[in-house]
Amino acid sequence: MAMQPLGRCLLWASVVLLAACATTRPPGAGLPGTGAPGAVAWDLRVPALQQTDAWEMEGRAAVALGTQGWQANLTWMQTGQSTEVHLSGPLGVGANVLRLTAEGLSVNGAPPNADVLDQLQQRLGFDLPLGNLRFWLLGVPDPGLGFDLVKNAQDRAQQLTQAGWTISFERYVPVNGDVLPGRLVLTRADARIRIAVDRWNLAG
Repeated sequence: MAMQPLGRCLLWASVVLLAACATTRPPGAGLPGTGAPGAVAWDLRVPALQQTDAWEMEGRAAVALGTQGWQANLTWMQTGQSTEVHLSGPLGVGANVLRLTAEGLSVNGAPPNADVLDQLQQRLGFDLPLGNLRFWLLGVPDPGLGFDLVKNAQDRAQQLTQAGWTISFERYVPVNGDVLPGRLVLTRADARIRIAVDRWNLAG
């Protein structure tokens, strides 16, 4: 018996609907393996993260420089273009507060001056890339510089090379329905910085 016109229309609509469900992923549906149901694809997420300027991160840093090394608790606070970093315990001198603004870099509340950065580099033993690190911590390149990038199977940065540093992203954690780095390693010459994130507070 021939199928009535209405029946054929319903059957065709069902086939189209099932095909659409099988082949499309609505925005924010998540990326496999990220652990975050709302993880957004890399190309869509990078510009938003590069423009994010209100966030906090708490974690730990371990630095190896040749045969020397030190560890510190790390708190990073980003407010607009102002960066404030608290390092507790490095170099055996207790706490240090680094503040980077348009006026320059200050350490422990001292007014910014041309010698502060040199003094800090001498104490640390290497050039601390504060201006770039605000982006690297979020898992994205500094938009003002060229870079090389290798992505992982979950469409996130796995290895980033920029400004003379190589940043390896070893683990991501769910944050606000997406994913952000939970552990990363920065290497340059004989300097190696390992950062483990304990807590993210990402505005929005």
